[in-house]
Formats: sequence, C-alpha cells, structure tokens
Amino acid sequence: MDKKEIINSTITFVKETLKGAEGGHDFFHVERVYKNALLIAEKEDVDEFVVALGALLHDIADSKFHDGDETVGPKKARFFLETKKVNDDIIVHVENIITNISYKGGNFKQQFKSAELDVIQDADRLDAIGAIGIARCFNYGGFKNREIYNPSILPNLSMTKEEYKNSKAPTINHFYEKLLLLKDKMNTNTGRKIAQERHDFMEVFLKQFFIEWA
Repeated sequence: MDKKEIINSTITFVKETLKGAEGGHDFFHVERVYKNALLIAEKEDVDEFVVALGALLHDIADSKFHDGDETVGPKKARFFLETKKVNDDIIVHVENIITNISYKGGNFKQQFKSAELDVIQDADRLDAIGAIGIARCFNYGGFKNREIYNPSILPNLSMTKEEYKNSKAPTINHFYEKLLLLKDKMNTNTGRKIAQERHDFMEVFLKQFFIEWA
C-alpha cells in the first residue's frame, strides 16, 4: 500500500468532488483542516495516515447538502478507499471519523472515540472559529438566506440534534449556539492553544458588531 500515492489520489478526488461547493465547505476548507490536523498530529500519538485520510474525506458529502443524510459521506469515502485497496480496518476508522466529527448541537453524544478523531475534530473546529470561522459563518448564512441578526430571536442553547440540524435562526445566533462553545470542547493541547486566540478574536468582533448595531 503506497500511502503517499493514496494521499495524493485522495486530494485529487476531494478537489474534484467538491468543485463548486459552498464556500465554507469547499476544498479550501478541507485543505485547511488537513494542514491543521497534520500540525496537531505532530504532538499526538496517532496514525498519521488515518489522520490524513480522515481529514481529507471528513466533508466529502456533508449531510447539510444532502437533505440531512449522514450516511452519504461514509459511503462515498468507503467506495473511493476501496478503489485504492486501502485496508478495511482503516476504511472503517475513516467512516467512524466522518460519522462522528460534526458538532450536531450541544446535546449530541459522540458514539465513537479515537486519538485520530480527536486530532481531526480539533482541526475542523479551529476552522469554524476565528477570522476564517466568522467568514464561513456569514457565507453559509447568506447561502441559506438567513437574517444576519434579529434581536427578537434569542439563541437556543438546549437544542436537540434534530432542532440543531433544522434551525433557521439568524447567523449571529450561531456564534452563541456553537462557535463560542468550541474553545472548551477541544481535545488536544495544541488545539486548545490555537482555539483560545481565535476565540478571543470572535469576542472582539461581536463586541464591535453590537456597538455598530446599536
């Protein structure tokens, strides 16, 4: 199994598959997550091949763009990895990473744990916060034609998984329902360190936003 060739083929596959995707979930998002995952993995006891494949394939078919179907991503990843003759235990691990990486609301209990998932989840969450996270948040809000802010619609911090998936709340609410909570949900020391800086930037942004709104 030529791991380098498989990773390069995976990059090509993901780039082609996500061509034309929404700007916050396109190949550039995957590339950032991939690079941050490799950075975090340097200080963790993990299988870097699994980290690379999981990071590259984590959003190969995000359920948000497939009518909420969470099985599409793992199936698409398996089909591709089987064509590259990747060992089945690695494929199963990547499937579990894809299934369990997303936030899915604060009341969702993750069904699978591994050191590799911890690393990729941190990398994915880092891309949801800070300057890039703010840009992605408003890009997706515009994509879904949501209000930027509505003072009469308060953030809901006790949503079920289904309520979270189906929420049409204003974009600013998403900061309180997810983005500002991620700092304390990081799995690794490296992830926590980077997250703190990005979290602080979001707080400065929100303070300025409400000053201007008023």
